[in-house]
Amino acid sequence: MYEKPAAESLRIRRRPRLAEAVVEDVVKSIVTETYPAGTALPPEGMLGDMYGVSRTVIREATMALTEKGLVVSQQGRGTIVRESSGWDMLDPLILSALFQREDGLNYLDNLSEIRSLLEGAMTCKAAERRSPEQLEELSQQMAKLESLIPHPAAYVHEDVGFHDIIMRISGDKLSKAVIDGLQSEALRNHGYSGRLNVEHVRATHVAHETIYDAIVRRDGPAASQAMREHIESSWARRRAARDAAG
Repeated sequence: MYEKPAAESLRIRRRPRLAEAVVEDVVKSIVTETYPAGTALPPEGMLGDMYGVSRTVIREATMALTEKGLVVSQQGRGTIVRESSGWDMLDPLILSALFQREDGLNYLDNLSEIRSLLEGAMTCKAAERRSPEQLEELSQQMAKLESLIPHPAAYVHEDVGFHDIIMRISGDKLSKAVIDGLQSEALRNHGYSGRLNVEHVRATHVAHETIYDAIVRRDGPAASQAMREHIESSWARRRAARDAAG
């Protein structure tokens, strides 16, 4: 027979979700410098009142912030915001907040540089290692992309799949994990994705064809160069369009 959980049990189960909501908001406040490095967060009681939660929830949230490298407890001073050099920059919440800062474009520039370096190297490996079966998978993705050129939103979705196939073929799981982690948060930011249009998609597809042809030929250096040029030029176009739009 089903027994309704006790109220205390339900309250405890809700705490992690409440703490996560507090953490998300405080992370954004720290990263966007509402709470600058070296300053103290409001005391537990004040934070509890601000968010309408108990001191226990605030302690759980503070523990999570500490694990992310954002704060440190100092006797007599309270919970102090750390310098950004101590932050876990690959943490999804921190990444998301970084892209929302006033200087968020600088971090998107940095992401493009990281992608260019890592994906360039991975594409070289993919060209040299690809099997006939893997090449067939990539060929099918290219055909799908070509059919979607008139539909920018759908093309961009499958564009991610094109890059994912190449990264998987490379066998470089660590680099793929880094890129996946960085890009998953960046894609939520309109400043990174840019406005979709057919002209951009056509230019993107030409770049994809150059990359694909080099992989077909097993020409690793050419594939690497094509990928780097594609990532850098694509971001340059999106960035220029964003700057022009103000």
